[in-house]
Amino acid sequence: MDKQELRKLIAIWFEEDIRDGDHTSLSCIPPTQMGCQQLIIKDTGVLAGVEVAKEIINYFDPECRFEQFLEDGAHVKPGDIAFKVYGKELSLLQIERTMLNIMQRMSGVATTAHKYQLLIEDTGCHVLDTRKTTPGLRYLEKEAVALGGGMNHRIGLFDMILLKDNHVDFAGGITNALTRARDYCKAKGKNLKIEIEVRNFDEINEALATNIPDRIMLDNFTPAKTKEAVDLIRAWEKTAGRHMEIESSGGITIDTIRDYALQGVDFVSVGALTHSYKSLDMSFKAVK
Repeated sequence: MDKQELRKLIAIWFEEDIRDGDHTSLSCIPPTQMGCQQLIIKDTGVLAGVEVAKEIINYFDPECRFEQFLEDGAHVKPGDIAFKVYGKELSLLQIERTMLNIMQRMSGVATTAHKYQLLIEDTGCHVLDTRKTTPGLRYLEKEAVALGGGMNHRIGLFDMILLKDNHVDFAGGITNALTRARDYCKAKGKNLKIEIEVRNFDEINEALATNIPDRIMLDNFTPAKTKEAVDLIRAWEKTAGRHMEIESSGGITIDTIRDYALQGVDFVSVGALTHSYKSLDMSFKAVK
């Protein structure tokens, strides 16, 4: 994430938490008293957010010293120490919760992504995230997905065309939606990938007949229907002379992802990576 954009977020986070002062700390801690706190891992998973933590600390108090032991993407277990921070105790206390909130959530996302990808890593299929992210934290959550071994789909509405069911219905069908998307890109000089969501085999055939999409998303297909769809699209590839990316989507869980990956799709998108994860437990404790 761009550092300037991140610093804007950090400013909002601290304004939310501190306002006119951390009166608890100010009331009992001398302003010049120095100390150290360490980030202790209390759960098993994938660590994410260390680089963001550095920015949070540097933003709040550049005089703090950061001693790092573990990097983003590290596999961690209870008792591991990720880093220590030395500085004014007032600064450490005010930084603590904001930093932990971000790191616990990013690590939770990374851990979830790792669990999903681990189940399908031998299939050649990749787990994708979605736009089902926390408003304001999308870049950080998507960074965490990548740290966990997953892949980012699109970042937002601006970097890829994804024609979903509502677009298709409003446009008057598959062909209309795809043709308009292609013509729009040409008219605007946009080199954007075009993906289309299909709900049945008629829509697959119509999408293939246009020879426009770069990727077809199979929405709410069963694993058996997914295999039929993959066979149909791979047969089309031989005639068309090009590869068509295939993505499975819609209600896929950690219990079913492997069933879909084994059908030969290139990607499986899972909204749960960023909307149903469990934060990784950790604490920022004083070193005495």
